[in-house]
Amino acid sequence: MTPFGKFPTENMGSLGRDAGLSALGDANVRPHDVEMISCGSARSGILHSRESGVGQLVGWEIGIEGVAVYNEKAYCASGSIAFNVANMAVASGTYDVALVIGVEQMSRRDGKGRPLTSDGMLLEGEQGFTPPAYYAMAARRHMEHYGTTREQIAAVAVKNRRAAALNPKAQYRTPITMEDVLSAKHVVGPLHLLDCCPTGDGAAAAVIVSERGAERLGIEPGIQIGASVIGSGFYRNQTRDMTSFGLDRSTSRQAYDVAGVGPADIDVAEVHDSFSIAEIIHYEDLGFCEPGMGGKFVESGETSLGGKIPVNTGGGLLNRGHPLGATGVAQIVELADQLLGRAGDRQVPSAQTALAHISGGFHESDFATSGVTILKKIKEGAA
Repeated sequence: MTPFGKFPTENMGSLGRDAGLSALGDANVRPHDVEMISCGSARSGILHSRESGVGQLVGWEIGIEGVAVYNEKAYCASGSIAFNVANMAVASGTYDVALVIGVEQMSRRDGKGRPLTSDGMLLEGEQGFTPPAYYAMAARRHMEHYGTTREQIAAVAVKNRRAAALNPKAQYRTPITMEDVLSAKHVVGPLHLLDCCPTGDGAAAAVIVSERGAERLGIEPGIQIGASVIGSGFYRNQTRDMTSFGLDRSTSRQAYDVAGVGPADIDVAEVHDSFSIAEIIHYEDLGFCEPGMGGKFVESGETSLGGKIPVNTGGGLLNRGHPLGATGVAQIVELADQLLGRAGDRQVPSAQTALAHISGGFHESDFATSGVTILKKIKEGAA
């Protein structure tokens, strides 16, 4: 992945090129070995007048031509869907070598200063129903229903900044304290500025190969895709409980079944912490703790580096940054580094199984899209 931040002199082509070439070099795969490109980019059409062809643009920058290119858009989950499409294509035997790209540039855009809202929610956005407002209501409900404290919510931001300080590619790395979070600029109660993810630019990439492709290219992948599951929201008979997201629960359960693992088997995870309260809710929906216990779970240190299940070891969306289309693939990059034992000072010892979760867009009181990926380290000598 590229560093995440604000890079107004870059463009989507150059960002995607840098991440793509880095991934190919890391995998020991040459551009002409790539048989398909799968590219996630959420807001390019609105922000840069490029509604189509982002994957083609990045491919040309890298020097890949004449291959199938798939472009995916699904809000914050665009990168996760790009990964899912490539995985299905390779698993089916249609292609042996796929390049996955997630890219976004949000620091330079038309309409700068206007709120970013999910597609299909323009009216709600104009009336103030932006993502911060939604998560603020979720936070207030969680606090009222379960007794979650403001300090427990802020602890997510502090924990993830501590991890980001160890990630040279994170957008924000300066350590922060509980007091920094609680005294930061008010956004919408009870959330303050440091409870909210930033906008920015960046790209991330991954290479997926089949066993046949790996043998042909003479490479030995260290990671197996245990599951890559995408779900869409439930629009009828919803419980409308803002303390939980039914789509995340169903998508994660399906991913666990496909991978043959359970929540207790996950050694390290990346989850969609677009707002600090979101990570607490995701703990519960992913089965890492019981409903209502997310606040105490983060407070206990169990999700910190050195804890039972470290979450967002790369800094999360709150601090690594959240260039929408790039985030889902950046999560994969972080978890790959963890499983391969190359995460440096933020390394989770002996990590064998990892989970990436991201959600995107809203529909009624649930997400529109949810993506869960489970990765497994391939043991040495295993077929």
